[in-house]
Amino acid sequence: MKAAITTKAGSPEVIEIKEVSTPQVKLGWVLIKVKAFGLNRSELFTRRGDSPGVEFPRIQGIECVGVVEEDPSNTFEKGQQVAAIMGGMGRFFDGGYAEYTLAPIEIIFPFTSSLDWGTLGAIPEMFQTVSGSLHQALEIQKGETLLIRGGTSSIGMLACQLAKGKGLTVLSTTRNSEKRQALLDNGVDHVILDDGIVKYQVRKIYPRGVDKVLELIGTRTLKDSLKCIAPKGMVCMTGILGNEWTMKEFTPMGDIPSLGRLTVYMGESNNLSKNLLQEFINDVERGTIQLRIDRMFQLDEVVKAHQYMEENKAKGKLVVKVE
Repeated sequence: MKAAITTKAGSPEVIEIKEVSTPQVKLGWVLIKVKAFGLNRSELFTRRGDSPGVEFPRIQGIECVGVVEEDPSNTFEKGQQVAAIMGGMGRFFDGGYAEYTLAPIEIIFPFTSSLDWGTLGAIPEMFQTVSGSLHQALEIQKGETLLIRGGTSSIGMLACQLAKGKGLTVLSTTRNSEKRQALLDNGVDHVILDDGIVKYQVRKIYPRGVDKVLELIGTRTLKDSLKCIAPKGMVCMTGILGNEWTMKEFTPMGDIPSLGRLTVYMGESNNLSKNLLQEFINDVERGTIQLRIDRMFQLDEVVKAHQYMEENKAKGKLVVKVE
């Protein structure tokens, strides 16, 4: 089979397209013929060598969609549409950047859909992250105000749609004024131009602060995001678009406002269910949810796709189709 193999830690050029043996099926695992997969920033960090415990060479890819090729347990029939997500995929065992992947049965979710594979490839990790962040971590409620820090990312765009669907008022940030209209078209109520400090703009609109903040930039803006919340408000750090994992200085009794709450969401496959996934796919089919897909690439273009991702050019999800 053909696979995009990260040969060592480094720049996008360390990924090479090679012919390798198709994985051998074993009990408890399912062989999937990959049709598409989404790109994720965590894969960028893994490629750079920033993910602990990852050994190279490695076929990356923490998610994929495709059809079952072989399942020794007979849980799934050959040809069943499935998604595979997380659980060490693409890090501790080979992942979705290939024509076939072998995944543990517990991280596989069956579904049925008439959507094209490129669209389906955008869904699993993006939906799991957004749904878990909003519902499990932030516990959003109708009538609340939500600030999305990093609103033009694929996660930010989808989070806005789901939050609006639940009756929240959404504020969303962008560093680029040219992306303002894209946010408004996506349903955002208030667009905030982000120069690194947004607390003054937020409190001009809501003097008490907002109820919830979905922090997708990460440690670079976390302190400022904490200054945007109302009493008993909550910040959930889910993303690291700012490319920094740690903070040089953080003083909990000072940086976290009195009565404020700070949490993180680091979702896994067990945060998702086949029913939730199917319901979301159905919403996409009906047009209730509009996925923001920036570009689609082919498997031979994974290096180009990683370069595009590293340059922060995308205004939505990046997907690779395997044909």
